[in-house]
Amino acid sequence: MELGQLLREIKEDGLIKASLSSPAEAEGMEKVQIRPVRIKNRDLWQITVFQNSQVFHSNCGIDETMEKIAEWTGAPFRQVQLESIHYRGTVLTGKKGTVTVKKKRKGGISESRATTEKPVLSHNRMRNYIIQEGIPADFLVELSVMTKEGIVVKSRYDKFRQINRFLEFIDDVLPSLPDKKELRIIDFGCGKSYLTFAMYYYLHERMGLNITVTGLDLKAEVIHNCSVLAQKLGYDKLHFKLGDIAGYKDDSGADMVVTLHACDTATDYALAQAVRWGASVILAVPCCQHEVNRQIHCKELAPVLEYGIIKERLSALVTDVMRAQLLKEQGYDTQILEFIDMEHTPKNLLIRAVKRKGMQPAAGGKKSERLAEFLQLDTTLQKLLRS
Repeated sequence: MELGQLLREIKEDGLIKASLSSPAEAEGMEKVQIRPVRIKNRDLWQITVFQNSQVFHSNCGIDETMEKIAEWTGAPFRQVQLESIHYRGTVLTGKKGTVTVKKKRKGGISESRATTEKPVLSHNRMRNYIIQEGIPADFLVELSVMTKEGIVVKSRYDKFRQINRFLEFIDDVLPSLPDKKELRIIDFGCGKSYLTFAMYYYLHERMGLNITVTGLDLKAEVIHNCSVLAQKLGYDKLHFKLGDIAGYKDDSGADMVVTLHACDTATDYALAQAVRWGASVILAVPCCQHEVNRQIHCKELAPVLEYGIIKERLSALVTDVMRAQLLKEQGYDTQILEFIDMEHTPKNLLIRAVKRKGMQPAAGGKKSERLAEFLQLDTTLQKLLRS
């Protein structure tokens, strides 16, 4: 079998992944890994090049991807492994230039015995995570979520899924961010910063966007550790600051504000600051919503509020509804979405707010005022937005 024939048949069957290794030259590219990705409703193939301890990413259509594989086969790479829906292909180049091309049907059946059935391209496709297992992401290796070979540590798989889910939300809002030389992103209450690092890795290292990301937290040790890791990874525009969300001052503003699991009313201070800045995108996963639980009072709901656990859960939902409605009234299109499955954490709702053109207020008046009056509430976010 010729190389060109193998590439055509792998392409027609549906390329799932490819790896190119064993470079013939001592310097230059060390290996290449290829996988399918879906970006803005387009099916593309991500080409990851490992070169001189650095990683470079590009996204290409299938034709350009196959052309690159053909170009790199033999020189510089002596070993090429391809996988499609039904087949595995191998190309080996000897030291004297001899090329061996093999193709086998999955399950160990040789090509000579393979059926000629037309492949079903949707068959058995793995979920296309933005960060996929098998391709090392430097920050995940350092945070002990992945091994150096790109294998997800079994006990950290929930964290791996959470990171990918968060990046899907980020990917969805990219068209809503302003087209400017440098985007400013602030993560209020960044904590250990798994998602902060993920955000920087995806937007800057993978997408090539010019961004500055700032993580803010109250814990000095956390900020120190995150700063050291950012420096080690060479993430030059990822910075961490020690401070309280409520007292944070920065006249530069932000294009996107993220606040994940900031406790109780800290979320409200982050949301209010984002509104004052006129941030284009707000992503918030609230936590520990105690304020409404202390205030809520309604004669009509007395039988419901009589039970502590029901009152607590209802108060948490009402808190997030109030926040979402207040953001709508400030000129944002707002959604409340499931972040990750409830089985992994009860704090699984994400408020996503995207600024409307001109920040026009929502139609329908002040629904938040009517809800607050009905439940006898005066929340922190209400007060901050009034001031």
